[in-house]
Amino acid sequence: MPQNPPVISGTRIGHVHLKVADLDRALGFYCGVLGFEIMQRIGDAAAFISAGGYHHHIGLNTWESKGGHPPPPGTTGLFHTAIVYPTRAALADALYRVMQAHIELDGASDHGVSEALYLRDPDQNGVELYRDRPEAEWPRAGDGSLAMFTKRLDLADLMRAREA
Repeated sequence: MPQNPPVISGTRIGHVHLKVADLDRALGFYCGVLGFEIMQRIGDAAAFISAGGYHHHIGLNTWESKGGHPPPPGTTGLFHTAIVYPTRAALADALYRVMQAHIELDGASDHGVSEALYLRDPDQNGVELYRDRPEAEWPRAGDGSLAMFTKRLDLADLMRAREA
């Protein structure tokens, strides 16, 4: 099979649109806990939410899922939505918000290139909250390729970044 050239640099994921069972419950998590802002709401059918006034980073809808249940394990679908924070202090604040809401983490990892928190939204969709390290700090193999890893993230140390 012929190899296509790589996609142009600067291409990015614009937003994610999630099917949810209960719009108000989903908004309670994404806006009430994580702090996203509602940009537009269409009754109890859909909402578009954002960080910093963008038209939307996350769409939430009940068009095909009102009152529905999460897909069972062993099925295909979205593994998680990853939300990147601009600083370590901002990620620490996200951890604080999650802890204040008594939401359990599925995991917390240092990947060398990033620090990540893993949890579930009210519809059991996976959510990753993370921050990237500067590229100059990324771990590299002898040939210069990335050498990512997964180690336990020190949550107490991360929380100190919020206090700084």
